[in-house]
Amino acid sequence: MSGLGWDALHNKHVTVERGGDRLVVAGIDDRTAKGSGKPGHGADLGAALAEVDPSLPVLLLAHQPKQVEQAVELGIDLQISGHTHGGQIWPFHYLVRTDQPVVSGLSRHGERTQLYTSRGSGFWGPPFRVFAPSEITLITLRAPA
Repeated sequence: MSGLGWDALHNKHVTVERGGDRLVVAGIDDRTAKGSGKPGHGADLGAALAEVDPSLPVLLLAHQPKQVEQAVELGIDLQISGHTHGGQIWPFHYLVRTDQPVVSGLSRHGERTQLYTSRGSGFWGPPFRVFAPSEITLITLRAPA
């Protein structure tokens, strides 16, 4: 990916600016990445937020919705996750819900943090979905009024 000019947010952040407004975009490894055995892999939200200006809004990219627990503790404004595929095949969404706080859509956690969990555009395992349509999401961010 780096050869294509992509900079993976491997437990780090970037600050983007547009029209004088700034937003911190942070990314962390999946919560299971440490089990890969690769040195340096594993979710580290503290490292991702190191030296972030606390007055700026933070958008966190975290693969699993359950990573929102730590995001709430650290005052993240918005976490965007996937992993669940929206349950993919009915009635598996009931099983997914036993492991994840949200299966799909926008939810609020704590007083400040919102979580958007995408169903994704693909699938895992069998190449079909039942009552869990795929999605490509467009999110428009706006400052509070």
